[in-house]
Amino acid sequence: MKSHLLCIALVLTAAAPLHAEFKAGAAAIDVTPAQLPVLVNGGMFSRSVGAVNTRVHARAVALADGRERLVIVVVDSCMMSRELLDAAKESASKRTGIPADRMLISATHAHSAPSSMGCLGTDPDPNYVPFLREKLVEAITAAKAALEPARIGFAKGNAADFTALRRWIRRPDRIAEDPFGNKTVRANMHAGANWDDVTGVSGPEDPDLSLISIQARDGRPIAVIGNFSMHYFGDKDVSADYFGLFSEGLKQRIAPDATPGKAPFVGLMSHGCSGDVYRVDYTIPAKDRPNPTIDAYTNGLLDVAMASYKQIQYRDDVDLAMAERRMTLDYRVPDQQRLEWARRIVADMGDRLAKTTAEVYAREQILLHERQKTEVVVQALRIGDICVATTPTETYAITGLKIKAASPLPKTIVIELANGGDGYIPPPEQHLFGGYNTWPARSAGLEVAAEPKIAEAGIALLERVNGRPRRAWRLGVGEATRAVLAARPIAYWRLNEFTGPHASDASGRDHDAVYEPEIAYYLEGPRSAAFCADREVNRAPHFVGGRLRARLQGLGDHYSVSMWLWNGMPNDGRDVTGWLFSRNHDHGLDGDGDHLGIGGKGGHTGRLIFFHGGDPEVVHAGKAVIPRWQWRHVVLVRDGEAVRVYLNGELDLEAKTATGTLAELPQCFFGGRSDGASSWEGRLDEIAVFDRALTHEDVKRLEVR
Repeated sequence: MKSHLLCIALVLTAAAPLHAEFKAGAAAIDVTPAQLPVLVNGGMFSRSVGAVNTRVHARAVALADGRERLVIVVVDSCMMSRELLDAAKESASKRTGIPADRMLISATHAHSAPSSMGCLGTDPDPNYVPFLREKLVEAITAAKAALEPARIGFAKGNAADFTALRRWIRRPDRIAEDPFGNKTVRANMHAGANWDDVTGVSGPEDPDLSLISIQARDGRPIAVIGNFSMHYFGDKDVSADYFGLFSEGLKQRIAPDATPGKAPFVGLMSHGCSGDVYRVDYTIPAKDRPNPTIDAYTNGLLDVAMASYKQIQYRDDVDLAMAERRMTLDYRVPDQQRLEWARRIVADMGDRLAKTTAEVYAREQILLHERQKTEVVVQALRIGDICVATTPTETYAITGLKIKAASPLPKTIVIELANGGDGYIPPPEQHLFGGYNTWPARSAGLEVAAEPKIAEAGIALLERVNGRPRRAWRLGVGEATRAVLAARPIAYWRLNEFTGPHASDASGRDHDAVYEPEIAYYLEGPRSAAFCADREVNRAPHFVGGRLRARLQGLGDHYSVSMWLWNGMPNDGRDVTGWLFSRNHDHGLDGDGDHLGIGGKGGHTGRLIFFHGGDPEVVHAGKAVIPRWQWRHVVLVRDGEAVRVYLNGELDLEAKTATGTLAELPQCFFGGRSDGASSWEGRLDEIAVFDRALTHEDVKRLEVR
């Protein structure tokens, strides 16, 4: 009898569809303040605005598959507190029956929107907060009411021309002062405006302009959710910034006229991971740099979107899954000395608003001290073969790239400032460089480990909603990579890591190297088409005082080192521009080590320099000047007493020197000298070490283009 019932159950299970009919609905609700003037945040100091330039909205998409229901809401707001959003979700849940943990509500981060959350010098507008809360409930309710049978598709375009890194690394001799009176600012926003002050950008940008397109079964457009990583454009008065213009532009280009009896089409622009990016590309000289209006910028972005939109293929066999995790994270609270400093400043202010940066950050120290910790919300959801992950923070582009690379499904977007507004979360190594994004405040106050904790939570939730493990990330192998491997190195570090401390050895000999602190990761490397596959971007670290170190036991006085270099320092910026490679005891310059670098204003400016032993004044110099901010290939060959250095495949430096006891020096350093002097300021990549002296023909074979 039991076996008979089991057979019936199996037949019924096999006959039942894997999911019920996929439905979607969308709504846009005007959330422009009814009372003016209104407080607007996004700046250092408090300001109120009494006029409206473009109206602001809450745009919602509801989805259902017969078993699961969920809602995605994008609001024209700089940021919204978790407390406000939790209250709105609870009310919306009671009205719609959709569970609160199946609601994703995010801010666009428009810096010209009404203030609904206190940040730096601006408090939340007391009249606007309850108004917005009710409008969010209205948007969710309207989207749910519009549910109808639907289909969905995904596309991704390259909008690299519309985003760029705004956070640049300052030269070691140009460190700036923070609001607490300390010289800690090694990197900061917009420092690239003055090229003489900087060595390069502090991370990668994310050029993906992703689209999730939803249509009715007959092909009528219901909604398109865009996702892009660009901080904000900037606009006057109350405004939805480019986010709102893009959303309305989608409507005008896709479905300007509503179908009678049906809800109007809704375009949405969700905010990607944009904590360290902006629209101004400081790598372009100011005189050549584009300066579009907000309308021209948005229309250009829409052109990229529409080219992708036309290629979308749709499916209606879609099921849903969503998961949420709430975590308690610590704030970086002030020590007693800083707290006393803050209290003195705030006491002197009395009841007036902050007028200086020091006053703003003094008040923030007291707030962090009072709060100590906070709760943050991380979510992931899946719509068929499309994934969405969230962060509640202003998240760097590299973090979004990490999450997307690890997602079990390649069609993944990351929405930041979702379900709360918990400030910047730089990766831990970026905290060492200081700058506005790291100064403790509600806008950047979470613990140093917040970024890896939030990223890991997001990836784990993506695993849960997919029922499959994360993808193992690695770059493809191009012809240049194969050429290096064919030359049989004893160690080959491609340096494509998202973070340290380990640099993986691609040679197969397990000689992993170790990154020291003060290194930025995952910037663009040399010759992507040659070193990678499938139009991938080659990646490289930027050295900011740290080194890469490895032990290569048995490496004698017949060896070679191949590497790609990108110098960030002006060649006349200091006595030695920087040391590329060093072989000696750590912290010392005694004995018989080898050292390769680039000369500075102290001599041999911009040319390769080599010395052996403990006297850096006795150097051999190359012939060619190496330009700043350009990739060059260097191969050092030690053949007993003979030393040859090749630049881009051609002999540039040749010398005869002693060999000493090189076999007793297994420690190799890249991006700095053994004693730490004049460490490299710039990028290195594709470092290979050989236990033999390469010939000129061998070097030529490494020059794959």
